[in-house]
Amino acid sequence: MGSGFAHGRLNPETGLNTRLEDFTAALAQCIDRAIAEPVDLVLFGGDAFPDATPPPLVQQAFASQFRRLADAGIPTVLLVGNHDQYAQGQGGASLCLYRTLGVPGMVVGDRLETHRLETRSGPVQIVTLPWLTRSALLTRPETEGMGMAEVNQTLVDRLRVALEGEVRQLDPDLPTVLLAHVMTDTATFGAERFLAAGRGFNVPMALLARPCFDYVALGHVHRHQILCESPLILYPGSIERVDFSEEAEEKGYVLVDLEKGQAQAEFCPLPVRPFLTLKVDVSKSDDPEAKILKAIAKATLDEAVVRLIYQLRSDQMDQINPRALDEALTQAHTYTMQPELVSQLVRSRVPDLGTDNTLEPVAALQCYLATRDDLTDIADTLVEAAQELMREPDGEYSVVTPISEPPAVDESRQLRLL
Repeated sequence: MGSGFAHGRLNPETGLNTRLEDFTAALAQCIDRAIAEPVDLVLFGGDAFPDATPPPLVQQAFASQFRRLADAGIPTVLLVGNHDQYAQGQGGASLCLYRTLGVPGMVVGDRLETHRLETRSGPVQIVTLPWLTRSALLTRPETEGMGMAEVNQTLVDRLRVALEGEVRQLDPDLPTVLLAHVMTDTATFGAERFLAAGRGFNVPMALLARPCFDYVALGHVHRHQILCESPLILYPGSIERVDFSEEAEEKGYVLVDLEKGQAQAEFCPLPVRPFLTLKVDVSKSDDPEAKILKAIAKATLDEAVVRLIYQLRSDQMDQINPRALDEALTQAHTYTMQPELVSQLVRSRVPDLGTDNTLEPVAALQCYLATRDDLTDIADTLVEAAQELMREPDGEYSVVTPISEPPAVDESRQLRLL
């Protein structure tokens, strides 16, 4: 909450940015469902705010929704993510305020720890694994002389030992959840790779997929995805879009039925604000403005965050009236226009030089030189030199005939590139 303000506008009635109102509305729908069921427990996977020092209005919007859970008597676990940490894991986290104030039923997971909670349907144990930076597991002297791969392996080994310590203390008869804010090595990433605050590391799936966990609830990755069925391991994803990198992602939350040895999840989509990219190439159009307006007219703009990208030549700029585009985009919630100039210096590939013709070498050279203005002064000299090179003793020119099969290649001398 508090991100993506650039894609919103000021609501004159509330004085708030509309994107903050969008995030608050999405969170409110999650809380509404939790109270209406009612559910036994709410798990929040971390990253409440863009950083650990959100503006008071943003903190208030978040707190007002989670306070409803406390009033309803629903236990809630707030996990600390990388964005919730101050100074990249040093100096506390924004969510620790709820523990300091002693909010009833609120558990803050800012360390690797097991919490036994009493719910309407009985006890459950939650192992919290917040975002871990390298400094949390390794000191600087310990990393001296290590390569990156060795450092990562050492971090994983340290985490494995620490997690094993918690596992050995679990009650084997209770339903068990691992709530972790991590980046797994098999997840599909999105905007979070660009938004990450703090230097974390990838956690192997094998470290999480343990039989002692009936459900592994993950935070950090914005895209909803199920990584494993047994035990159930998933990212519910974020509840709203942060930017255009999440334009095609469905947003929502998950409702999980949990019992010892089994967990089933239902993804519940939220009706969040759409993001829409319109991309139009008018560089070859005689009437570029008309082509852009036509593309806008075909799109569904109602209350969407729109990005209009149009490609044009420099000599076409005077043919487009920005005010006309503004008027056409008025139905959008907010919009941006991004003109992109197409370089007119890009040359087309040499024609008629494919493998399916019998073009003579000299003719091929002449065809090539016709596309090279910088070689005009010496073109005739180059052609004469080529004619001398290609001339046979009997005065005839040799002709290169295309071959149907490529020549044999010595694979021992090949390079494989990725």
